[in-house]
Amino acid sequence: MRTAPDQPSTERTDCPVSSTGVARTTPLMALSRVPWGEIQDSTGSAAAIPLLLNSVAWGDAGTASAALGDLRKRICQYGFVVEQATAATVPFLWELAQLPRVTCRAEIIQLLRSIAGARQWESTAAVYPKLLNHRENPVVWEREARQAVHARRGALRRLMDDEDTVVARATTELARTLGE
Repeated sequence: MRTAPDQPSTERTDCPVSSTGVARTTPLMALSRVPWGEIQDSTGSAAAIPLLLNSVAWGDAGTASAALGDLRKRICQYGFVVEQATAATVPFLWELAQLPRVTCRAEIIQLLRSIAGARQWESTAAVYPKLLNHRENPVVWEREARQAVHARRGALRRLMDDEDTVVARATTELARTLGE
C-alpha cells in the first residue's frame, strides 16, 4: 500500500482558463492523476471513488445524494474517521462544492467540515501510542486530510456569498471549523 499523495490534484478549483483562453467547464479533470487502485478507503481499494465523484458531479439529485453518502462512508466514516484516500479526495470535493449544477453542494461542504474536524486517530494515538508505529499510519492520513481541506480554503468567501443560503450557511460553519 502507498500513502496518499499530499497534493493529488493540481487542478485549480476556480474554473481555470486553458492555453486557448477558454474556461474549463468539465469538472474532475484530474481524477486520473490519482492512483486510486493503490490507496485504501474504508472498504479496501479506493478504485470506486472516481465513479462516486462523477455521480455526484453529473447525477440527478437522488443519484448525487446516494453517491455522496457512499463516498462519505468510504472517506470519513461515521463523520470522524478518515481513511488513506481522504486527502486525495478532498480537492475534488472542493471543486464540486463550487459548481452550481451539483445538487448536494451543502452536503459536500458539511463533509469537508467533518474531515477538517477529524481527530479520531490522533486521539486514539494519544492513548495508544503504538498506533504510530504501524506501517500504515492513520494519524498521518488524518493530518493530510485536514491539510487538504485547509489548502483549498480560498474558495470560502465565494461560497459564503453563494445565493443558495443552505450552501452559504454550511460554508460559514466550515469557515469556523477552519478558524477563518
